[in-house]
Amino acid sequence: MRLYTFFRSSTSYRMRIALALKGLAYEPRYVSLPKGEHKAGEFLKMNPQGLVPALIDDTGRVFTQSLAMIEYLDELYPEPPLIPKDPVDRWYVRAVSQVIGCDMHPLNNVRVLKYLKSAYGLAEDRINGDWYGHWIAEGFRGLEGFFATQRRHGRFCLGDSVTMADVCLVPQVSNALRFSCQVGHYPTVMRIYEECLRLDSVQAADPAKQADAL
Repeated sequence: MRLYTFFRSSTSYRMRIALALKGLAYEPRYVSLPKGEHKAGEFLKMNPQGLVPALIDDTGRVFTQSLAMIEYLDELYPEPPLIPKDPVDRWYVRAVSQVIGCDMHPLNNVRVLKYLKSAYGLAEDRINGDWYGHWIAEGFRGLEGFFATQRRHGRFCLGDSVTMADVCLVPQVSNALRFSCQVGHYPTVMRIYEECLRLDSVQAADPAKQADAL
């Protein structure tokens, strides 16, 4: 398998964690977002959305969209499972994943931040502070409340088993810390994050440890 990835991309980070948890070897192909390599012709032919990550299997099939890719890997390589078998557990894991993947991440994606600057002339401090910080707080406040009402978390998002929810949570918290967001109001989120950081697979996927880290 080949994984087209950028070290600081949170969706690429998710995929690196998932692949490491599954013990799956892959050949990394580095795509520089600052250099615009994701918008270059060859990459666009493979993934017309021009987004990372992209996964190419041994037959040459192209897989995109990190949440769908993680579920695909889980069906193909079911051990260890990242999606529970129980329907209610599955809903819960997908709900946590989508809070992050659908409600938080898209609003603070690099292309959105760049558009705010180019189209509306917002200063960096307004974008990286006010805008980014607002949506981080909005998302994690809701997620913290979700954990409190569901009462299904343990060491990780769902009890003591690592799932897709944790795979999504780690990069989002990491980005929040990188942008100096206030995270002290979300003790459950942060405790789960700290627990995940103990895992060898998460450590191996760390952006700072990637060959393309700048």
